[in-house]
Amino acid sequence: MTQNRVLSALSAAGVSVWLDDLSRDLLMSGGLQRLIDSRSVVGVTTNPSIFQKAILHSDAYSQQLARLTEAGVDADSAIRTVITDDVRTACDVLRPHWEASNGADGRVSVEVDPRLAHDAEATVQQAAELWSIVDRPNLFIKIPATTAGMPAITAAVAEGISVNVTLIFSVERHGQVMDAYLSGLEAAHRAGRNLTEIHSVASLFVSRVDAEIDRRLMAIGTDAAMALHGTAAIANARLAYAAYQEVFEAGSRYAALRNIGGNAQRPLWASTAVKNPAYPDTMYVTELVAPNTVSTIPNRTLEAVADHGVISGDSIAGTAAHSRQVLEDVGAVGVDLADVFAVLEHDGVASFADSWRRLLDAYDASTAPT
Repeated sequence: MTQNRVLSALSAAGVSVWLDDLSRDLLMSGGLQRLIDSRSVVGVTTNPSIFQKAILHSDAYSQQLARLTEAGVDADSAIRTVITDDVRTACDVLRPHWEASNGADGRVSVEVDPRLAHDAEATVQQAAELWSIVDRPNLFIKIPATTAGMPAITAAVAEGISVNVTLIFSVERHGQVMDAYLSGLEAAHRAGRNLTEIHSVASLFVSRVDAEIDRRLMAIGTDAAMALHGTAAIANARLAYAAYQEVFEAGSRYAALRNIGGNAQRPLWASTAVKNPAYPDTMYVTELVAPNTVSTIPNRTLEAVADHGVISGDSIAGTAAHSRQVLEDVGAVGVDLADVFAVLEHDGVASFADSWRRLLDAYDASTAPT
């Protein structure tokens, strides 16, 4: 099967294409393998909302859920079993890419229970449980970038667990995430672990940033505010990439870890589907092209990129000064960026927690006596 020309160009520019979706239907139909063969997909990310949609809208899980119900399995354990079975299968499908990339790609991400986002100790405990249950070296455990998430990232990495840090919205929080990862690598080295086996990505959410800032710009309503619509998210992500370069390409702390096998924590662009239909449907992919990055893309956006995306090499290099000015301009017209990022983090955690609760409620309803 021939790879799509546009997505091949994206990969050649240094961007790993990961699918932001997973379901048993996709696995059973061979759909994931077809995306690998024709759309340059070399990884998969999941979250509670993705699994809520998959499990509640497909009959592919019915028999397994019925068996778990008959066995008296509680809702949390049942949903965890179903999810980890899908993730393990996807890991096996993607393992050749994990082997070919020395562990950088071929990854599948599964998230800790989002209700634990503000409990560091419980997050680390569940990260270890999921790592053990899936039992695949190409797994990523997703830990949210809350305040409590920082020590959890360090502790999980110190235990040799590869981590996808999710729900990052600000450059400041991204800096804290990189620091937490480096601290974890240093602790892992002290414990005698093989650092070459530990990988990580830092997931910067993109379109959600524009959605929240655009809403506030619209409320301000001045010409200066309206002119900034759709500019902040890309500028924010580009500044995060500049921060990555400072730490992992020019920083002495990482250089010492690299010399003993430590891997860089690559930036990952998440939330790449546009939320405003007035914007080009490929903008959060084509405007964030740079070496050593990951773009995690839902299927509709993936097909849009394949059909009419334009990849013309690195679209981030040399943009830091302009990006910084964009965010300064956004602040100058009256948008409180610190509040934007706090709201987005709160809402992101709440949304995933709500999806998890809906899954549990649906399972409990299916087991209730009639």
